Formats: sequence, C-alpha cells, structure tokens
Amino acid sequence: MTARDLIFGSIRRSLGVSGKEATRRKTVADRLAQHPAGIVPARGQLPAQERLALFRAMVEAANGSVEEIADRADVPGAIAALLRRHNLPMALKRGADPRLAALPWERERTLEVSVGRSDGNDLVALSHAFGAAAESGTLMLVSGADNPTTLNFLPDTHIVVIDAKDVAGDYETLWRRLRETFGDGAMPRTVNLITGPSRSADIEQTLILGAHGPRRLHVIVVGEATVG
Repeated sequence: MTARDLIFGSIRRSLGVSGKEATRRKTVADRLAQHPAGIVPARGQLPAQERLALFRAMVEAANGSVEEIADRADVPGAIAALLRRHNLPMALKRGADPRLAALPWERERTLEVSVGRSDGNDLVALSHAFGAAAESGTLMLVSGADNPTTLNFLPDTHIVVIDAKDVAGDYETLWRRLRETFGDGAMPRTVNLITGPSRSADIEQTLILGAHGPRRLHVIVVGEATVG
C-alpha cells in the first residue's frame, strides 16, 4: 500500500464512504462532463476597449509592462527597441509557434533569434499566449513544442505576444476556449497562468523580483480588442 492509498483511505473512513457509491461517482462524472461555471467577478465584464485597458492596468499593477501595437509585423521592432532600452543583448530564444515564426525577423538584422527550449542560459525569451484574463492581468500559456514551458521561467526577461482579441474578461472564458480548442481528453500537458514577473517577499517581507523566475515581464498586445 502506498502513502497515497493510506491518505485517501483515511479520508474515506472519516467521511464514512468507500468511494464506490453510485450517486457520488455520478456527481463527479456529471461535473466533469458539464463543466459548470463558477462565480464570475463583474470586474472583467466590460466592452472590448475597456477590457483591454483593465488588462493593461492589472499587468502594470503586478510590475509587468504592456505595449500595444496595431500590426503583427511590428513585433520584431518592438522587441529590439525593448532590448536596447534595457541595455540587454540583442538575442532571444523563442518557441516554434507558427505565429512567431511568421514574423518578419529579417527587418531587425542585429537581433539574433534562436528556436527551442531554454537551457537556463538565455537572458531573453519570447512566447505567444493562448489568452489572458483582464480581471487580474493574467496570461494563459499552454505547453508544447511551439511554446516550451522553460521559456516561461528560466530566462531573466520574458516577452509575451498576445492578440488583443484573445484578452478575455475572466478565467471561466479562458477555460471554455481551451476546452473548445483542444477538446475533452486532449488538453495540453501544462497550462501556466502568469501574473507579472516572478517575485517573493519571504525574506523580511521585502519584495524581490526574479526570485524564482523572470524579473521582467513585457506583454505585446497585437491588434484591436473585439467583443467576447
């Protein structure tokens, strides 16, 4: 018997159940199948432009930064300008996301772009977010070869591109979109929810950025917000 078996056995004894009761199993099965929505805060339920403004405000409140551009072709230039502004090397590691691969990187000849996972030696990483929740300024990134999870946590500076239309008001909307995109039983292995750069105040209640991940998070929002 494993430690896991002992723990769950103790819980079942305290509840007076076996875990095989038909009614209890049906309750769980129904919940998994129907995906009932939880309570959705009103804060993110806004018109498209106001929702985008809330997202920006919440990202900045969490020590991140946001840049809005109209054309996806301007992303390489925006990244190059960011690196120069912070005196960072003109190099970054990105995933194989086709939306990132299609960007006109050749316009920035001084920018060295490599593709793949981070081994911990990359100072700057670039990812593409699946979506974002305006109510908290949180990005949703899914794992996979296109957007390796290592890029989210190992480099010192994390740049995330997101389409304005993918900024939702709340988490419930993001989870619904995720199920619609991947389908039941085929979800990504990992879903990372990122709110601002890494931080910790464990030592003397002093806030330290980059304690266990990127110390800088910069979000590039592309295009115009839409209804939904």
